[in-house]
Amino acid sequence: MERLLILNPGSTSTKLAVFEGETPLFVESVTHTAQELEGFDCVADQYGFRRDLVLECLKEHGIGLDSLTAIVSRGGLLTAIEAGAYEINDDMVWQLRNKPRNEHASNVGAMIALDIGRQLGIPAFIYDGVTVEELLPINKVTGLPTMHRKGMGHNLNTRAAALRYAREQGKRYEDVTVIVAHLGGGISVNLHHNGRIEDFINDEEGPFSAERAGGLPMFDVIAACFQEGMTQKEMMKTVKSRGGLMAHLGTTDGREVEQRIAGGDQHAKLVYDAMILNIAKNIGKIAPGVCGKVDAILLTGGVAYSSYVTQELTRMVSFIAPVVVYPGEDEMRALALGGLRVLRGEEQAKTYVSPDRPR
Repeated sequence: MERLLILNPGSTSTKLAVFEGETPLFVESVTHTAQELEGFDCVADQYGFRRDLVLECLKEHGIGLDSLTAIVSRGGLLTAIEAGAYEINDDMVWQLRNKPRNEHASNVGAMIALDIGRQLGIPAFIYDGVTVEELLPINKVTGLPTMHRKGMGHNLNTRAAALRYAREQGKRYEDVTVIVAHLGGGISVNLHHNGRIEDFINDEEGPFSAERAGGLPMFDVIAACFQEGMTQKEMMKTVKSRGGLMAHLGTTDGREVEQRIAGGDQHAKLVYDAMILNIAKNIGKIAPGVCGKVDAILLTGGVAYSSYVTQELTRMVSFIAPVVVYPGEDEMRALALGGLRVLRGEEQAKTYVSPDRPR
C-alpha cells in the first residue's frame, strides 16, 4: 500500500498529513507565531525551520521515514504551468527560491519535499499548483494589450471537484464539461472542458465575497487609487481583505449574516442576495465558451455548506445544467489523490523547466 507524505505550507501554519492509500493516518496543522517567523527575510529562508518541524511531527506520530512511498506538496508560485502533477526537480526549486511570481509560503513546500525525497530515494511531486494557467488564448484577451486575464486561483480544489464528478459519472475528466464555482473567502468560477481549465473568472474580477471586493466599476477604482493618502498597499488591502461582506456588514461570517437575515435585517438580506446573484451571473458568463453545453455546475468551498446560498444558486442557474454540491475543500486529500494517480500509472508527471535559471 502506498504511503504518502502531504505538505501544504501556509502563511501562519504548515499543514501536513500522511495517507495510506486514500486513508489519512493523520492530518495536522502546525501553527507558527509571528515571533517565530519575524527573523526570516523572505519565505525561502523559512525552509530549514519548516522542514525540521515536518520531521519532528512525523516522529511524534510514529511515522518512520523509510515507510514513505512518495511526497506531494502544494505547488508554489512558479511561472505558468499546466494542471496535474509535476515531479519536483532542481529547476523548480531554483525558480521558487530565486524568482517566484510572488512571496508565498507554499514556495517552501517543494524545497522540503525534494530534500526529504532525495534523502529517502523516493519521488516528490506538486499537484495542481497555484499558477496553473490553461486558459484558451481567446479567453486571455482584454481591452488593453498590456493586460491579460489569468487562470491563477482555486485550481486545486475546483479541479478536485471536477475529477470527483467525472469519477462518479463513470467518465474520464477529459470527457466531461463542468463549471465549478469555488465559494470561500474568495470566490472564483472556472470552466473545465477537453481535460483543461479553459476559462477562469478569479476573485479579483468576479463576484464579491466575504472579504474580496470582486469586480468593481473601473472609473471609480481609478479615482479611489488617487485619493489623498491612498497607497498601492492600502488599496490592495481594501479590495482583498476589507471588501465584500466585511465592507457592507462588518463581518466575514456568512452564518452570522444568515442569522441577521432570519432576524429581519433587510440590509443584510440585500447584500447577501446581491453576492449570490453575482455568483450566478458569473456562472452564466462563463457558459457561452461551450455554447451552454454543460454537463453540470459544481458548487464547492466552505460557503457551499450553506443551504441558503446553494438553494438560491440552484434556483438561478439550473436552467444551464444540473447543480451538484460538494461542500468544503480538502486540499490535503486532493494532493494525496493526485499523487496516487501518478504512482498507479493513471497519470504521468510532467517536468518543470525554469525559463530563468542560468544554463
